[in-house]
Amino acid sequence: MNLLKRFQPTGRGYRPLVATNERFMPVPPEAVWDALADPDGYGYWVVGSKEIRDAEPEWPAPGSKFHHTVGFGPFEVKDHTVALEAERPGLIRLRAKGRPLGTAQVTLEMTAFDSGTLVRMTENPDGLTSLLAFNPLVQLLTVGRNAESLMRLEELAQRQDGAGR
Repeated sequence: MNLLKRFQPTGRGYRPLVATNERFMPVPPEAVWDALADPDGYGYWVVGSKEIRDAEPEWPAPGSKFHHTVGFGPFEVKDHTVALEAERPGLIRLRAKGRPLGTAQVTLEMTAFDSGTLVRMTENPDGLTSLLAFNPLVQLLTVGRNAESLMRLEELAQRQDGAGR
């Protein structure tokens, strides 16, 4: 699989660098979207997620959320993720919360490419933890975690694509 990892600025003016991953998935954008539109799938594909406890039926409509538990080993945090923007099948922007550890804005963009989909995932700490965006080690760890997450998302998208055929 083609996996490009890089850091890049996030728009106009000066902003901190964000962790950015790209992965080619051999499925149409709609299959990736369908995997993202199923809140239960986040418990599998998001590295560090332990379970999805509940989800609003409108997910992923902007303003809707799902409640999750994140953590490793015995350490757990219960919080929620909110959809900020959703445009089927090409874009979903989320605010993932794991307080008191922090919050992050996560954007997934799906672009049809070469009989599949190029998925671009960016993640940036926000709120009180936004200063972590300046730490190269945090960015490196985030890129590594998100590379694994995208591999798992691809598995779910392939299942969605198989179910649709």
